Amino acid sequence: MKLPRRNFLHLAASAAALPAVSQIAWAQAYPTRPVRWVVTAAPGGPADTLARLLGSWLSERLGQPFVIENRTGAGGNIGTEAVVRAPADGYTLHLTATSDAINATLYDKLNFNLLRDITPVASLIRGPFVMVVNSSFQAKTVLEFIAYAKANPGRINFASGGTGFASHVSGEMFKMMAGVNMVHVPYRGQAPAMTDLLSGQVQVMFDPVVSSITHIRAGRLRPLAVTTSTRSEVLPDVPTVRDFVPGYEASIWFGVGAPRNTPAEIVDKLNQEINAGLAAAWGQIGVALEGRKYVVT
Repeated sequence: MKLPRRNFLHLAASAAALPAVSQIAWAQAYPTRPVRWVVTAAPGGPADTLARLLGSWLSERLGQPFVIENRTGAGGNIGTEAVVRAPADGYTLHLTATSDAINATLYDKLNFNLLRDITPVASLIRGPFVMVVNSSFQAKTVLEFIAYAKANPGRINFASGGTGFASHVSGEMFKMMAGVNMVHVPYRGQAPAMTDLLSGQVQVMFDPVVSSITHIRAGRLRPLAVTTSTRSEVLPDVPTVRDFVPGYEASIWFGVGAPRNTPAEIVDKLNQEINAGLAAAWGQIGVALEGRKYVVT
């Protein structure tokens, strides 16, 4: 059978358009089963809290569970590699954080390249750390803390959520810029580190405001300073570290990523839904976090 040229061109154009149409239809139907969201921090910390709150909202919005999977270890690299090696189908997500950017320079050999292997989906939040000490610790200001640390080198233990985590790097930067000697004690997440800070096993921690504010308000922790260049709206009476250590600044941020080659239509849909969630549900998230505030970016 011989097709007229015009009919042939119509058929060829339709056949060429089929993959694009099927991808769009697939994205419109997404998700049709539970979505795994890998968090490279322990349960109970700020990363885990944020993912669970936003994941709950996305589950309700998209009609499928967003299941939080905590994969700790190697500064978060174990969980990140699990995402990199997952199918690029939109059913595995990654809570990307400051520590992922740090790891790219901290580790000589990684089995992945963050910029190459993780597709950015959405930006979530950015906010300060707060330098907190156990309420029984004698220093009440950053200057008193520095004076005590210099008089007692190596006798102050500072906790972090793990080697290479932003809380660790913030403390190391303080040590270097303030000229003090503290012993780093890494934990498998901010939550267990907080437990030992509250019990007095360690003396200081650079912790996200979101996870310290309740203890500060209850008088269990004493805030010495926030790590951003300006004061926090939540802790307006607390000075900045740079007021005493010129040039010091640190912050924490979170975002959402997916394996490389995840279909653009699914990435776009997730981006739109996450941004809608931040806009519509941020008030609810703020209430759930008991008034703890970050900057939505």
